[in-house]
Amino acid sequence: MVRSLWTAATGMNGQQSNIDAISHNLSNVNTTGYKQQRVEFEDLIYQNIKTAGTPATEDTVNPVGIQQGAGVRVGATQRVFTQGSLQNTGVDTDLAIVGDGFFRVQKYDGSYAYTRDGTFKVDMTGQLVNNNGLRVMPEIILPEGYDIHTLAISDDGRVTVKINGEKTPTLVGQMELYRFPNAVGLKANGDNLYTVTNASGQPIAGRPGYEGMGVTKHKFVEMSNVSVVNEMVQMIVAQRAYEFNSKAIQTSDTMLNTAVNLKR
Repeated sequence: MVRSLWTAATGMNGQQSNIDAISHNLSNVNTTGYKQQRVEFEDLIYQNIKTAGTPATEDTVNPVGIQQGAGVRVGATQRVFTQGSLQNTGVDTDLAIVGDGFFRVQKYDGSYAYTRDGTFKVDMTGQLVNNNGLRVMPEIILPEGYDIHTLAISDDGRVTVKINGEKTPTLVGQMELYRFPNAVGLKANGDNLYTVTNASGQPIAGRPGYEGMGVTKHKFVEMSNVSVVNEMVQMIVAQRAYEFNSKAIQTSDTMLNTAVNLKR
């Protein structure tokens, strides 16, 4: 019975972590490029009271064993990199990815980070940056005299703009996308940014629409892939599981109380 108290307590802790992840998903339902986080569980170590296959008699073996588990723990919190819905913003510097790939930005320390958030801006030098002023890589620099309303980015990432009222657009840069052998191994750093880890593997660069890369959609942004309905269902399931484990603790406590009162 004491074992059941601790086992049920691990279940409550696990479901609390589940609710934490669901709350995080719901809070980011309108975050551009956000990817749903999913909690995965694994059972804890077992106490082997009787091992299957050990001799039962001189001629027979035990067909099954006796194992008593110690509960559950969080095994992983995995990102689900499914496509989010596209929203047409009409903003000249907005860009979405349809398919596989990430944008690359350069952090202040010179290292690189990766994002699906394409709500870009143009800074005072005419350079394309993200909301925090980090430069998009490869660098896209708009020349003097450009008309921002003529900025166009094709599905394969070619950036053109008209300069000084010219009728013919000028090619000013080429967007690149980056994909990973194991994107779920990326480390989320906040600010809609991910960084490389040993689990993710090194980035593979390519033009949008080529070599397995997604395509870019100008004047669109990719919204969060969180489904509010699914998250609410998962929240109900987690809440009920939490209640079941609390009931197991109450039942074990009642059984212990009965055992203590046997002498009376």
